[in-house]
Amino acid sequence: MTHNAQPAASLFIDGTFVEGEGAALPVLYPYTGQEIASLREATANQVALACQAAARAQPAWAAMAPADRGRILSRAAAIIRDRNEELSRLETLDTGKPIQETLVADWASGAAALEYFGGLAATVTGQMIPLGRDWAYTRREALGVCAGIGAWNYPSQIACWKAAPALAMGNAMVFKPSEETPLGALKLAEILIEAGAPAGIFNVVQGRGEVGAALVTDPRVAKVSLTGSVPTGRRVYAAAAEGMRHVTMELGGKSPLIVFDDASLEDAVGAAILANFYSSGQICSNGTRVFLQQGIAARFLDRLAERLATIRTGDPLDPDTQFGPIINGTQAGKIRAAIAAGQDAGARLVCGGAGEGAFIPPTVFADATDEMAITRDEIFGPVMTTLTFADEAEAVARANATGFGLAAGVFTRDLTRAHRVVAALEAGTCWINAYNLTPVEMPFGGVKMSGLGRENGTAAIEHYSQLKTVYVGMGAVEAPY
Repeated sequence: MTHNAQPAASLFIDGTFVEGEGAALPVLYPYTGQEIASLREATANQVALACQAAARAQPAWAAMAPADRGRILSRAAAIIRDRNEELSRLETLDTGKPIQETLVADWASGAAALEYFGGLAATVTGQMIPLGRDWAYTRREALGVCAGIGAWNYPSQIACWKAAPALAMGNAMVFKPSEETPLGALKLAEILIEAGAPAGIFNVVQGRGEVGAALVTDPRVAKVSLTGSVPTGRRVYAAAAEGMRHVTMELGGKSPLIVFDDASLEDAVGAAILANFYSSGQICSNGTRVFLQQGIAARFLDRLAERLATIRTGDPLDPDTQFGPIINGTQAGKIRAAIAAGQDAGARLVCGGAGEGAFIPPTVFADATDEMAITRDEIFGPVMTTLTFADEAEAVARANATGFGLAAGVFTRDLTRAHRVVAALEAGTCWINAYNLTPVEMPFGGVKMSGLGRENGTAAIEHYSQLKTVYVGMGAVEAPY
């Protein structure tokens, strides 16, 4: 079966589709390896044109009443919901994620972000500061042109998560999706125009690292928001720093999920599945280090293996498929190497393993130690490492013994302990008796090497705007000479 997902053109600049003039960028369906679209990268000149269009359009957009900007974002959300089925099918072709996932998790989350920030736009106000006779006030203003750089695991959601607060606050955006998943951002650009956004407010450029570098260093760019790996984050952050640009960095993790003896076994196992195998494990916030208290460890592993045995793998477009392929062969190779290294290091394989072709089954290791590479390094695939612990203090200390700090989870019926433990964990986003739920109302982001800044929630507004302070003198000026 052929799947043609060819867009009108590769880039979207100043309100219209434009063909890229750079290298070829084939788009492959991860399930079959079949080419579903053929795009071209942007040249450095085309990146500059996109930034120029954004800079030209931004002042008038910022000058609009915030409620009017908000209405456009809300209309875009409604259009996405109307077309969720066709957009989700495209997302599945682009990413290989099962259609049962993309129908509920991808564009739906993007629409929620557009709607949330659309509603928030008109509520953002400054502060009046009385100073006796004189007074001061603050204005929250747009930054200007924001650069967004996406990842391939949630391409359309990420595009919306970045565009929604940026546009709500009166910024324009130039967005570069991952070269692996370039299709969704083009749809978003088209939908925003249809919803009434002016040309130039949201532009899309395609390409690999060089295109990203050209975008991040463009003199018109005031802010860079990246979702990606820690090594990419280091490079982008350093490049952005040259121009004193604002940054948001949503990077990787090796997040702990701590399960105490008194936890609900079924709920903890379910959360561990969501924390490791949803999207075939390709989620930055995954709880891939599962710390099991000694009293529950054996029962947990038995029940986990039972539940994983029933998982349905196959064609991502089949509504019954629960588990899809890895994004590409290179990534699958890295995951297989990590699995082999875990076995060589002496960890016990509970289930899963190398798999074949584009598929790697849900893989669980037991009897691992904190020093093993499978425990230390982000794998970004369906690989769970379980470790056992004796008491709370030990669990917290070992959970924090990592350079990462994106997320963490705690399962226990003792709520006092739950709150005490999350207070002690060095992670930006924590869950108690849940995992990987990221509603747009809640800020999301990491600490330590997992990044800085926050996406979503009212917190995102601070990262897509700047504060202007105004002192108002109400009387005569007294000078000493």
